[in-house]
Amino acid sequence: MLSVRDLHANYGSKRVLHGVSLEVPRGKIVTLLGANGAGKSTLLKTIVGLLPRTAGAIELDAVPLPNATPDRALKAGVALVPEQRELFREMSVLDNLRLGAFLRRGTAEIAGDCERLLDVFPILRQRASQLARTLSGGEQQMLAIARALMSRPSILLLDEPSLGLAPKIVEEIFAIIGQISSDGTAVLLVEQNAALALDVAQYGFVLDLGEITLEGSAEELKMSPIVRASYL
Repeated sequence: MLSVRDLHANYGSKRVLHGVSLEVPRGKIVTLLGANGAGKSTLLKTIVGLLPRTAGAIELDAVPLPNATPDRALKAGVALVPEQRELFREMSVLDNLRLGAFLRRGTAEIAGDCERLLDVFPILRQRASQLARTLSGGEQQMLAIARALMSRPSILLLDEPSLGLAPKIVEEIFAIIGQISSDGTAVLLVEQNAALALDVAQYGFVLDLGEITLEGSAEELKMSPIVRASYL
């Protein structure tokens, strides 16, 4: 389980997160809803150490995750798929995938995971030798998710996975997200399409101006007048 308690973070002198607390149980999908500028991406960046926290605590499976660099967060079991995907565009699909395991040891296990993920994302097997920049938007998103899974994370943080993608591709990606959760990996999902996010998640939080203003099961949030008026 990922546990965030009273988390604060700044961009320079500007306070962005104001005492955010949330939990993401193992094998569950938790979504984070909020308007643009609410602090959703900032929260994900703070959890993985791309942005330092100024106060608060983060635990993964009851083990404190100290204010650390992103590689240490990844080693602890926290993987982020950023909004812009951040692929190595001039490297092949296969090399991008292998780089997801750069902190791991065990060549045979890494090769086995690579094959397994190419089975999960068969289009990536077809594109294995292509440069990442030649992929469509949906294929790039699949590669970014697969690369993150190569680290064998306990929790996967997804920042706007449907952004800019065709509905059919979005449906396919969200089916895979559901499978990832079923396999035991916790998922914290930031998603602009609130209806889609609440369909796949079990629980959700609403973030407004850096503070959690509402939380509940996905079904409760779907029925909330605030959520319906603002996000649905």
